Amino acid sequence: METLQISQSRNLGHKSVKDTIFKPFSVVGQVGFASFLSRKINIQSFCVERKLYKNRVDLICRSSSSAQDKEKQEGIFLGTERDSSGSVVGFNLIPHSATTGGTILGTQENVVTGEHELSEDIETREEASIRTTHNIVFVTSEAAPYSKTGGLGDVCGSLPIALAARGHRVMVVSPRYLAGSPNDKKFANAVEMEARAKIYCFGGVQEVVFFHEYRAGVDWVFVDHPSYHRPGTPYGDSFGAFGDNQFRFTLLCHAACEAPLVLPLGGYTYGEKCLFLANDWHAGLVPVLLAAKYRPFGVYKDARSVIVIHNLAHQGVEPAVTYKNLGLPPGWYKALEWVFPTWARTHALDPGEAVNILKSAIVTSDRIVTVSQGYSWEVTTPEGGYGLHELISSRRSVLTGITNGIDANEWNPSTDELIPSHYSINDLSGKVECKIALQKELGLPIRPDCPLIGFIGRLDYQKGVDIILSSMPDLMNDDVQFIMLGSGEKQYEDWMRHLESTYKTKFRGWVGFNVPISHKITAGCDMLLMPSRFEPCGLNQLYAMKYGTIPVVHSTGGLRDTVLNFNPYANEGRGEGTGWAFSPLSNESLLGAIRIAVSTYKEHKSSWEGLMKRGMERNSSWDNAATEYEQVFEWAFIDPPYAG
Repeated sequence: METLQISQSRNLGHKSVKDTIFKPFSVVGQVGFASFLSRKINIQSFCVERKLYKNRVDLICRSSSSAQDKEKQEGIFLGTERDSSGSVVGFNLIPHSATTGGTILGTQENVVTGEHELSEDIETREEASIRTTHNIVFVTSEAAPYSKTGGLGDVCGSLPIALAARGHRVMVVSPRYLAGSPNDKKFANAVEMEARAKIYCFGGVQEVVFFHEYRAGVDWVFVDHPSYHRPGTPYGDSFGAFGDNQFRFTLLCHAACEAPLVLPLGGYTYGEKCLFLANDWHAGLVPVLLAAKYRPFGVYKDARSVIVIHNLAHQGVEPAVTYKNLGLPPGWYKALEWVFPTWARTHALDPGEAVNILKSAIVTSDRIVTVSQGYSWEVTTPEGGYGLHELISSRRSVLTGITNGIDANEWNPSTDELIPSHYSINDLSGKVECKIALQKELGLPIRPDCPLIGFIGRLDYQKGVDIILSSMPDLMNDDVQFIMLGSGEKQYEDWMRHLESTYKTKFRGWVGFNVPISHKITAGCDMLLMPSRFEPCGLNQLYAMKYGTIPVVHSTGGLRDTVLNFNPYANEGRGEGTGWAFSPLSNESLLGAIRIAVSTYKEHKSSWEGLMKRGMERNSSWDNAATEYEQVFEWAFIDPPYAG
């Protein structure tokens, strides 16, 4: 018979008998002492004692330098807590058995005794119970600041840091893009690892190299391969999307599954009990690989996977013949099978057969997350599901919408180094100075009282740019100024240039993307226009509100979730709301919402200031989103993993 107990000790260290091995506890909370730490008593030392009733004793002690020499050999037992496989995952305090004598928790200055004290301890421990922590592996095609084309990069650059700050061990796996440009310096601190991985796919063996940087509490792992070394964005160049994207992101998925097993980060690997967060179709093969390649051989049997959908419109669809290239067993084709409807086929003899990587992730992942609550509903509709609405509806029980957060360190008008003047909710005077500086920099007439409207985003159909440009002749008849920043389809870029030459005193268009200018527009404009046809979450409206810039948005997805319509009569006339959300998406609705906003700006200054302050005080931190993700993690581990 053997027991574990706690007693006082002045010695720090451990000793073991020849047939028993004890590992020192690195974190006190891991062995169930949260209840003692949360109480207002001064416990200066304790000793975990393992008694073998053959006169053999192992001690693991932690003590303060001022602990007394006297040691006690009796105390409260630590009972082991085991998971379903029988592995010890923690310890719980349990009463001492009658055969070992009295129960004493001794300290240098305090002694806890009595049923009342013990009851308080148990209640306190339950209230201050430690959250379950996980080994989390983000798999993503981009992660800021290393690579970024939009919201996906922002999310995968910020959410891992928020989760790491909450006690989780977090790894982010993304490609090491080298374009032969100054941006390559962003990978300068990443160190090449000795470990390699051989990937069997596309009819051969590909070797990938891992680079690693530990920053902000997160292990940033970059997969290196010649296919990631080329000019352009992570997905394409001026000629369009890269033709080998399926190959490039198949490599990423295979490498991400190997990384927790082979990379000794911080001295030891992440191991098999990981939680994989696969982001969009680029990482969509990860859940399938876990189920098809690893679990049949007993690897990753306790791992879980979550697919995070940032934009369902992009699904990674390729011809069916490419299935053999993906490194999956033949029997798993059905998980990826996709058949185009008749009207979408190229010719009458086209069978429409294809493989759909995002579909396979939705089928095989343990949980599904969208980046806003509104979008979690939209993806179950024919309009927002892009052919996958029935499949997602069938898995509605594991579907959760979590609104993205923003990086409060990067987007903070009181500390932002990219804007000409700082301001805060308590002193808004700096915002006018930002507006004047922006008008001056872009060559617009300096008019502090003229409503200044901004747009920041991709110039494409999704963002409703066609609605903006077709409404511009009417809008330019009003007393407003307008600034657009973005790049995308050539027709919209040319149209922006044409509008600038036509309305020289009212319109400015910046073709391309410039981070400092985006910050200056966000701070200097009075309103931000976002008429997106669909918007899974949207971050620009969150940035705008943090800077006291009022969003005028189409009521869809995450825009509808985050922008509350202005109501001047609510709260006994004090008003409520943070902007305007209009519907339907049309020239008339857009112009109507803008003109109401302009009228409020000009004629109701106190109401406008209330709008600004309500937006600025809105809590959009990643910590809120991280808490919701933790709940999804717990749900993911309740049920057995997907096994086919």
